[in-house]
Amino acid sequence: MDIDNNQNPEGLYQALSVYCAGDDYPCHMPGHKRNPDSGEMARYYGIDITEIDGFDNLHHAQGLLKEAQERANRLYGAGETYYLVNGSTCGVLAAVMSVTQPGDEILMARNCHKAVYHAVIMQGLKPWYYYPARIREYDIYDGVSAERIGSLLDAHPSCKAVVITSPTYEGIISDIEAVARVVHTHGKVLIVDEAHGAHLGLVTKEPQGAVAAGADLVIHSLHKTLPAMTQTALLHVNGSLVDRSRLRRYLSMLQSSSPSYVLMASVDSCVRFLEEHGARRFTFYQEQYQKFCDKTVRCRHIRIGKMTELSENDYDLIAWDIGKIVISVKDTVMNGARLYAVLREQYHLQMEMAADTFVLAMMSVMDTEEGWQRLADAICEIDDRIEKETCAKTAPVRERQAAACQEVYPDSLMMPAQAFHKDQEEMLLQSAVGRTAAGFISLYPPGIPLIVPGEIVDEAVIGQVLESRKMNLNVQGVSEAGMICVVRE
Repeated sequence: MDIDNNQNPEGLYQALSVYCAGDDYPCHMPGHKRNPDSGEMARYYGIDITEIDGFDNLHHAQGLLKEAQERANRLYGAGETYYLVNGSTCGVLAAVMSVTQPGDEILMARNCHKAVYHAVIMQGLKPWYYYPARIREYDIYDGVSAERIGSLLDAHPSCKAVVITSPTYEGIISDIEAVARVVHTHGKVLIVDEAHGAHLGLVTKEPQGAVAAGADLVIHSLHKTLPAMTQTALLHVNGSLVDRSRLRRYLSMLQSSSPSYVLMASVDSCVRFLEEHGARRFTFYQEQYQKFCDKTVRCRHIRIGKMTELSENDYDLIAWDIGKIVISVKDTVMNGARLYAVLREQYHLQMEMAADTFVLAMMSVMDTEEGWQRLADAICEIDDRIEKETCAKTAPVRERQAAACQEVYPDSLMMPAQAFHKDQEEMLLQSAVGRTAAGFISLYPPGIPLIVPGEIVDEAVIGQVLESRKMNLNVQGVSEAGMICVVRE
């Protein structure tokens, strides 16, 4: 990690702290006026300012914020790097909209986050979908095949851009370098939602991040895997295929006109922390992961997702992020929702999410040795109590798990934006066969849609939703009474 520290060594947080300690009286926003009598949150208001003299303006950065963004850029090595205070969602919207015109076509992986679909709706785009395969051993999406991306671009040459997610929510990393070569051979822009991979390649080069791999636009959520506050993110741009002035116009439109200096200070603090402590923290992180694996390898029934556990040459991923711990109970008498509850209620370990056959624990460079060991010990204890599937009484569990993991490929009747803006009505999910969806139905997290506005509700979608709800998974887009939004006929 080669960092040039010759520029202003003072970070944004330090500058804000010095200003706060001074005697300047705030005859400006925000309304709390840094007054310690401003209520129970007052102690957090000291560095919460607006665009006053000496503190630059994110939408026209020329001073302190320009230096801070350049510091982040040196860390990642992109052409340019922009702060995002509206989360990675804002970066996804700006990236997609900056390289398309209303009505254009776009190729996107079906397992993209709902923010990509929102960009499609806002820009009135026609999406073509890449459906990733499933990794059978763990019931999660595989990486992206560069060859299949090339075939889809041959079939849909009018697509202006390709959008993929890597790492996935479960940590599956695609060969971005190979995908970038194919996309650029077709003269298209590659957007990588790398929200869950802001840490990739910062110290070790394997696996490298999407910036180094040649993607044109890369979105990072710093807060997901690095020491930064929730809602902090970065947008990186490379090469000459992206009109950067157009990108900046969309960022100006989509970002708050009053960006939080607290959040921006958190971004800068994170970058500076990684400059100073990154190598040590990443080494510790990898050591703790190895100890975790050494302890849990003795489990007979619970499996921890790893590259070495996969069938050779069957899949497209090139790496599995060690911070995404997929704890699988597939083919046992337990399901993901039950494991999630046991870990939370009996071991006081709060998982990131529960799926049908697994739970996901997210670990980072800031986890402690105690945290890693508590998780490993809990998994081993639970494994000792699990009865392996040996008799007919476990068949219903297996059947429900299989039903909830079935692939669905809904037919589309109209573009997402058309359906989204049409008159809507609610109806019972089971009665909606053949109707056109007006809203999204998603499992959340991670927020990947099962059905998108404009697609036709069919038996497969209904079956997957019903089975997911039976397993107490969080299905969004279906009311407590089982109603969904469809286009009014």
